[in-house]
Amino acid sequence: MKGTKGLRRFIDYPRQGRKGARRWLPSWRLWVGAVGLGLISLVGLFAVVYATVDVPNENALAGQEATVYYWADGSQMVSVGAVNRQNVTLDKVPDSVENAAIAAENATFYSDSGVSMKGIGRAMVNMVSGEETQGGSTITQQYVKNTYLSQDQTVTRKVKEFVIALKVSNQKSKEEILRGYLNTSWFGRGSYGIQAAAHAFYGIDAKELNPSQGALLAALLKGSEQYDPGLSKANHQRAVARWKWILDRQVATGTMSEKERAKYTRFPEPRAPSKPTSQAGQTGYLVDVANKFVKAATGLTDKDLARGGYRIHTTFDKQRTHRLEKAVRDVRRQNLDPEKRAADNYVEFGAASVRPRDGAIVAVYGGSDATRHFSNNADTSAVPAGSAFKPFVLATALQDQADGPDDPAATTDIDQKARQAAEDEATGDLRSALMMGQSPPFVQAGKRLGLERIRDLAVSAGLREESMARLEQTFPLGTSAPSAIRMASAYTTFANSGLHADPYAVSSMTYDGKKIQGFDRAAPKRVLDTGVAQQVSGALGVLGLRTLGPSNDVSVPMPVAVGRTEPGDRMKSAWFIGSPAGGPEPGPSTGTGSQKWSGVRPGLTAGAEPTTAVTMFRNKPGAPELLPMQGVGGDDKGLGTTLPPKVWSAYRAAS
Repeated sequence: MKGTKGLRRFIDYPRQGRKGARRWLPSWRLWVGAVGLGLISLVGLFAVVYATVDVPNENALAGQEATVYYWADGSQMVSVGAVNRQNVTLDKVPDSVENAAIAAENATFYSDSGVSMKGIGRAMVNMVSGEETQGGSTITQQYVKNTYLSQDQTVTRKVKEFVIALKVSNQKSKEEILRGYLNTSWFGRGSYGIQAAAHAFYGIDAKELNPSQGALLAALLKGSEQYDPGLSKANHQRAVARWKWILDRQVATGTMSEKERAKYTRFPEPRAPSKPTSQAGQTGYLVDVANKFVKAATGLTDKDLARGGYRIHTTFDKQRTHRLEKAVRDVRRQNLDPEKRAADNYVEFGAASVRPRDGAIVAVYGGSDATRHFSNNADTSAVPAGSAFKPFVLATALQDQADGPDDPAATTDIDQKARQAAEDEATGDLRSALMMGQSPPFVQAGKRLGLERIRDLAVSAGLREESMARLEQTFPLGTSAPSAIRMASAYTTFANSGLHADPYAVSSMTYDGKKIQGFDRAAPKRVLDTGVAQQVSGALGVLGLRTLGPSNDVSVPMPVAVGRTEPGDRMKSAWFIGSPAGGPEPGPSTGTGSQKWSGVRPGLTAGAEPTTAVTMFRNKPGAPELLPMQGVGGDDKGLGTTLPPKVWSAYRAAS
């Protein structure tokens, strides 16, 4: 029979002459052929990509636009930038600094082809799988990314980086690449390039850097947000460890002798971080708060923001911010005299105003001047809340009472009445203790309710979990250390009838005219029953009237007694939180009866006026702990507790 008999197929699959599973198993020839075809295809694809991807023009970093921040009314607050960079030639950079950078980032720089197959392979796998990207790029690849490409972490950008790095490695000398790398790398503190970094961290030219200082700057190449020792204690620890490793690495790679290495045992502390003069007063603090929100919402880094070109519209109210600053300044001038009283030295204030209905941060006081006092007192988590935390304990007790027993069917009417009576008495004790500044009832409430429940409610109301103290017996007394921003935000829950909106500082943001996503606001969430929030507000309103005296003003004060601890302990902070009324007068409620309290002036919507937290503490620069407050302001009680209420009153009076 004629036909195909005796002829072999071009691809013998499924395999002839085989039965069962063996018919479907490829032969070694098929495997070799498939692998060979795949390799040929990859080589061909790479050749096409290599031929079509050109080395683009260098990014004009020094000519990029500044980033502009706007007030809530749309007027310009400040223009930050443009890129802080000064190009220098390699003869202006000590060999030890070059060696430190190479040892830290790419020890084979002078012998490699400009790319790392292992590093780019790992990065691409991680990006495709959604895992966190990792380092591993050569100095040439980093130079290419800094100079020719965006900072996007995408497969396409990585492929371009790889191809351009190969071409650049063939077109430029190693010295040219190293010079470009050192001039375009991000070191933090707004500085691109080794020259700007030398001035930002040590106040000297790059040519004056010694090997020890050069090793620290090389450590920053891994990420200034994690390794700038001036930003936090954790950063300092990481910076010291990496500084030591880089010096040791230079010995291992033969660019530093052991004798030379032995000279550098003391960490080269850089100068304190500073702000440009354009960010004097409160501006620098406002920019810091806005940047934190931007980074959380978009994933951008300080490095990205420093490149400029962004338009950031904030929630900050210009007039309220100026009034808050003036209130602190006036109270300080009228009540503190450091030359007369030693206790008046190192006194710091922090304050923030948050709008209850949506969480907008409308005003911040971060310190005397952002160019001189770098730490933002409104956003620090180092000041214990003291009795300002007690309303969250009261709220937990009231909410527990409103929720009732976990299993109502398991209790008789008599049991429920007995339970109700006991809870009424305990809650009444808490109310009385809040008014009198007593602590034992709150310790007992912690035992009865559970410290975890109190913590969880406080966090749900807006305090950060990482600012919560250890769950010990004194936890209900305010050992946690929330920021003024978060404290004001949490208190809005009481003013907003139990609803809480997360605080935010940026309403919108654009780059090159295009809107950046990530700024949509979630609806406020229910944290407390309306009646519970109103009862807490009522108790605080009564306390406020007792503290400040009767007032016909639109705002009903929600102050808290000073942060007391046990008798004999040294008080370290004073707080005052003032808030608007939180809605219409509540009617009778079960358990604790009705509360009469002021409503909102006709024409105003509940939640339109901000809740403001004011904190005061003493902090000597470099000291590990806060100083005691006895005698501040010459207070008869020796506690300085009258000053935060005075700040709030002055701020409110100026509204």
